[in-house]
Amino acid sequence: MLEPLVVPSINHVLRGSSWALERLAPLAGKTVRFECVPFILVLAIGEGGEVAPAASDAAPDATIHVTPGVMLRLVAADETAWNEIDVTGDTELATAVNQLWRNLRWDFEEDLARVFGDIAAHRIAETGRTLQRWGAQSADNLARSLAEYWTEEDPLIARRRDIEQFNTDVDRLRDDVARLQKRLTSRPSAS
Repeated sequence: MLEPLVVPSINHVLRGSSWALERLAPLAGKTVRFECVPFILVLAIGEGGEVAPAASDAAPDATIHVTPGVMLRLVAADETAWNEIDVTGDTELATAVNQLWRNLRWDFEEDLARVFGDIAAHRIAETGRTLQRWGAQSADNLARSLAEYWTEEDPLIARRRDIEQFNTDVDRLRDDVARLQKRLTSRPSAS
């Protein structure tokens, strides 16, 4: 279902990086299945390192299962999300996919240059990068503002020092109870 849309894009990016094709070429004939509910993508690696839709009856050599939440974190470049991916099967294939995901980038400026020319493509790409940085900074500022509001103005989130003080108070209370219990058990009973 997704293969006709995704495969040409993946191959376009792979062709732009010869190292990626060289990395996949030794794995020719292997099949990898990507699961991110509700989407499933099954790809076969060809002789030159490009990918193609796998045969419907092909058993995957490796299966990579990602939840939608983890996928969003991966797209947002959260490195800790890699620990939450479920991988089964061929580890060499899964390692190659991981390496490609982390290092392979689409050179959209080069594709724009073919259509608009080098100067216009560079300016369009630079504008896009500036907007991306601005968006990331705005999101960071919004998150910080909300965190400050929810900790200072309308306490919905506890401040770190409040949590530390609470933990200290709980520890002190536990120790006091233990001492009191020890005193009560060590006293001779009055009969």
